[in-house]
Amino acid sequence: MGGRALPLLLLVISALFAQIRASEPLFHETFDESFEGSWVVSGKEEYTGVWKHAKSDGHEDYGLLVSEPAKKYAIVKELDNPVTLKDGTVVLQFEVRLQNGLECGGAYLKYIRVQDTGLDTKEFDNGTPYTIMFGPDKCGSTNKVHFILKHKNPKTGEYVEHHLKSPPSVPYDKLSHVYTAILKPDNELRILIDGEEKSKANFLSSDDFEPALIPSKTIPDPDDKKPEDWDERAKIPDPDATKPDDWDEDAPMEIVDEEATKPEGWLDDEPDEIDDPEAAKPEDWDDEEDGEWEAPKIDNPKCEEAPGCGEWKKPMKQNPAYKGKWHAPMIDNPSYKGIWKPQEIPNPEYFELDKPDFDPIAAIGIEIWTMQDGILFDNILIADDEKVANSILEKTWKPKFDVEKEKQKAEQAAAGSSDGLSEFQKKVFDVLYKIADIPFLEPYKTKIIDVIEKGEKQPNITISIVASIVVVLVSILFRTLFGGKKAVAPVKPAAEVKKPSAPEADAAGSSGVTEEKEDEKDDTAAPRRRSRRET
Repeated sequence: MGGRALPLLLLVISALFAQIRASEPLFHETFDESFEGSWVVSGKEEYTGVWKHAKSDGHEDYGLLVSEPAKKYAIVKELDNPVTLKDGTVVLQFEVRLQNGLECGGAYLKYIRVQDTGLDTKEFDNGTPYTIMFGPDKCGSTNKVHFILKHKNPKTGEYVEHHLKSPPSVPYDKLSHVYTAILKPDNELRILIDGEEKSKANFLSSDDFEPALIPSKTIPDPDDKKPEDWDERAKIPDPDATKPDDWDEDAPMEIVDEEATKPEGWLDDEPDEIDDPEAAKPEDWDDEEDGEWEAPKIDNPKCEEAPGCGEWKKPMKQNPAYKGKWHAPMIDNPSYKGIWKPQEIPNPEYFELDKPDFDPIAAIGIEIWTMQDGILFDNILIADDEKVANSILEKTWKPKFDVEKEKQKAEQAAAGSSDGLSEFQKKVFDVLYKIADIPFLEPYKTKIIDVIEKGEKQPNITISIVASIVVVLVSILFRTLFGGKKAVAPVKPAAEVKKPSAPEADAAGSSGVTEEKEDEKDDTAAPRRRSRRET
């Protein structure tokens, strides 16, 4: 009996340890204790921002704080053991609170890949190779929760950045938020904010990542050249057409209306303007220094009731004989061959893949440039079980968020304000940000983003903002469809001719991921404004 009990006992103990192991994260940084000695601040001279171990505003909970505005920051933490991403589910999760908002800056993490020569933490910078970059980035027209995968092309050996095409936008408020990326073994990626799914993608889908993880099988032949006799003109001027004999290219667009007559009551001898009879020369006026004083002009009151004043001239009207410059009519081009394209050849960089070949994570780094301080990182987590990650979210983030939300509501109620965005308004603004990302609106994107951001700051004008953007869209569509030409105003009959207006008196004398680009910028200068969404 005892011989049978021992293996059974060992099996139970083994299962118990496996259950305990499954209930724990692979990595969890709570920042309950100081980060010094555990996290390493980059020694590179451009990273002048000071990290602090500080409490979240209104809580006893500590986090890693960005303490100064308009600075570059870099800090890294090596993991005890590299985390593999190839087998099973992996959850990347962290908490960020933008205590002073985020107008322009990043708040993302970089999951540093294993390096052959090892990681020199003091040399951590923008060029340190990573496997995944994940988290908020906002500046100007950019407003997204980045997810970028750096994947090695097995044919070339080069690492390529693959960006999630439809990332969610960054929450607009100053509350604590949790960002979660769930990598599934079936190539599925899910992005959650505060435990709610905001985006879903497949790593191998060309619709979800730019560029696609798997390159196209063929590419345009770079050595192929368009033949000299290739004609791409679908229409050509009719070579047999001739200008009609009665076509006068010199006829003016407008001519004097000889049938017009001067309106009855027109005051020929009255000027449009007269000296202001109530004006007086200032006492301190010096003719020698200031010149001869002249009374200011005012509209002639006699002209207000009359059809007009001054010399009357016959108005202009459209010339019925005007035809403009003659052009031969367009006809189908008999030599038309279509738009030339180079022939396709096999892509030397093409490869097939069943699942991404993720590099293991050796460290977690934060390398950002921000114009705002008060960014607080907390509860950085790597887990292989969604339930574990969600449990930690409920235990650490949810109580803080609930307190912050209630405090926000109380402050708004006390101020008698309706400045907070309702759930409906949030959805409206999310839709508007997606509209701003439509490719054909690219030339107008910055202006549209500006309008949306004003609406976020003044929720009571949401309807006006929507109306404004609708007007912009209609205007753009009208220009696209009709060429944006203004209609020629019809000439008014002589009786409606108004007196010319008086000339006006002269008046007395206004990050991202783009992290590769950050090194080109001055860390003390405000970055070029880019904002809320690039989702």
